[in-house]
Amino acid sequence: MVTSKLEELQDFFKNHNKVREQKAHTSKVHSVGWNCDGRKLASGSFDKTVAIFSLDRERLSKDITYRGHTGSVDQLCWHAALPDLLSTASGDKTVRIWDVRAGKCATIVNTKGENINITWSPDGNTIAVGNKEDLVTFIDTRTHKIRAEEQFGFEVNEIAWNNRSDLFFLTNGQGCVHILNYPNLEVKDILKAHPGTCICIEFDPTGTDMFSRGSGRMENFSGVA
Repeated sequence: MVTSKLEELQDFFKNHNKVREQKAHTSKVHSVGWNCDGRKLASGSFDKTVAIFSLDRERLSKDITYRGHTGSVDQLCWHAALPDLLSTASGDKTVRIWDVRAGKCATIVNTKGENINITWSPDGNTIAVGNKEDLVTFIDTRTHKIRAEEQFGFEVNEIAWNNRSDLFFLTNGQGCVHILNYPNLEVKDILKAHPGTCICIEFDPTGTDMFSRGSGRMENFSGVA
């Protein structure tokens, strides 16, 4: 099954390997992401804007540019089930939730520092955002209020949830993946994944396997079920 799926993807990209560029920003792009139904793409930039694109068959076209952030848009993420809700983290010390269907910013949440990473829990109830001082803020998306803040004593590079939204993951500068129970944020486990800095983390669609990448192109796969 896995082999046939891989071969299917390989055949697809043999015939769909052209590179197309979309001009959307006046400065470097920091983050891109597809929404849950794969029909919209968002990009965030150092130019303080967010661009939204629509995919119609094989054609990607720009819909709108959102303005409002007064600092660079360093990371973004979509709601896991609602395709029109997008969240952005910015150096202006705010988190914004955008309603793409309405074409406007729906909510602004003020935070304590310059935000550099963000993740939306799969159940849709919480947004976690990390800043340059390694403070992670948890925002209740039903009330748009800050639920909790956790200051970490190490370099936090990326944050993520498991599929059940009851485990919270952080990668750090010592090559480790910290696994915390949520919402009490008690340490469940610490995995030594890389000899150097652990940069990013991602899960397979089933949520049973975790992928992390470190400096020096080191990669690691781990089971989390």
